[in-house]
Amino acid sequence: MRLMHKRCAALDVHKKTVTACPRWTQAKGQVASEVRTFGTTTPELLELMDWLNEWEVTTVALESTGEYWKPVFNLLEGNFEVILVNSKHVKQVPGRKTDVKDAEWLAELLSYGLLKASYIPAKPQRDLRDLTRHRVKLVQERARIVNRVQKVLEHANIKLASVASDVMGVSGRQMLAALMAGETDPALMADLAKGRLRNKIPELEKALTGVVQPHHRFMLAQHLAHIDFLDEQIERVNTEIGQRVERMSRPQEPHDSHSSGKPHQEAMQTLTWAESIELLDSAPGVDKRAAEIVLAEIGIDMGQFPSANHLTAWAGLAPGNNQSGSKRRRAKTREGNRNLREVMVQIAWAASRTKGSYAQALYRRLAGRRGKKRAIIAVARTLLESFWYMLSRGEPYKDLGGDYFDKRRKDVKVNVLTRQLEKLGFAVQLEAVKLQLEPG
Repeated sequence: MRLMHKRCAALDVHKKTVTACPRWTQAKGQVASEVRTFGTTTPELLELMDWLNEWEVTTVALESTGEYWKPVFNLLEGNFEVILVNSKHVKQVPGRKTDVKDAEWLAELLSYGLLKASYIPAKPQRDLRDLTRHRVKLVQERARIVNRVQKVLEHANIKLASVASDVMGVSGRQMLAALMAGETDPALMADLAKGRLRNKIPELEKALTGVVQPHHRFMLAQHLAHIDFLDEQIERVNTEIGQRVERMSRPQEPHDSHSSGKPHQEAMQTLTWAESIELLDSAPGVDKRAAEIVLAEIGIDMGQFPSANHLTAWAGLAPGNNQSGSKRRRAKTREGNRNLREVMVQIAWAASRTKGSYAQALYRRLAGRRGKKRAIIAVARTLLESFWYMLSRGEPYKDLGGDYFDKRRKDVKVNVLTRQLEKLGFAVQLEAVKLQLEPG
């Protein structure tokens, strides 16, 4: 077997300890190695770095164990070529599972180049990803508090959510403020409605007639104050994300290297981060916030993913394989980046409701025979493949149209519709008509 790394090391990372095994393959094929255990505090990790430098290690491999690998990676990044490995890909032989054996086995695999490096973005992208993920959690927390507001209203016999589509809209907030202030007249509160909601004033008067007690007013005040706080936090995070994207869009000097050992190529990209966000925004179901989340996860350099299929597999949107002989069984989608998968499913739901779009046609084509959940995963996978091509080529989204499948199998569609009319007792005679294209 071909030797790839003469001087390398492997780390078995835990919460409190790191087991390190440097490996040196000498000219005559003799192997020298040593195993030592270090703590995970910063001074102890610096001792680990000094020890690896004494062994003249150039490449280090460590398993992605929860969040515990990140403190180690923070110090090793920039000093060594660091390879982060999925622990499921390097399982030890059963019956020989110890920290020492794990480190030795990982070092041996690394020396022969049998480890597949996980994708670790550059630090500016990692910071942006932390912000977008934090914003998602804030938005989810806000939605939970809004549900609690509706729960308090139900306890007080207030059926505002049955009439107003958005309880937290301008009209809803004014009505809730009146309730907290002690107002009990439903007509006065219903008169606070704005816009099209004023057409429902009689329904609002009935919905706002309830049994509101001081306890309910106190709970509403607490929940609304929490929502205002979350709105402020979300706005601050949005501002910070916008500033980060602006700074990352400026011309920068190339970084030394990627943590995965591949040269950093973002400086060679023709698209900036801001331009990439606008590019993804041209796709159905995508807005600026969703585009920021997607790019924070995958970056703007599609060279990290050899093909669109690699990207969809990394996102957990690729179908699994379960085949033995001539039997092919059902298999779940593969595990991948949960944050990217979640936002892509949300984008797919929005795109499936875009009238006249290819995404809507694909969803309807699959939902009837495969189910809604499988159909939406297929739409999400298709859109993510489109994102890969858009970012690779620097081209905006080109929709195939809602009639794509009908045009692709035009003769079959015509025959089906003709037979349906004949079954209803009609004699069908078809005549081709030239379509006139609209100017522009």
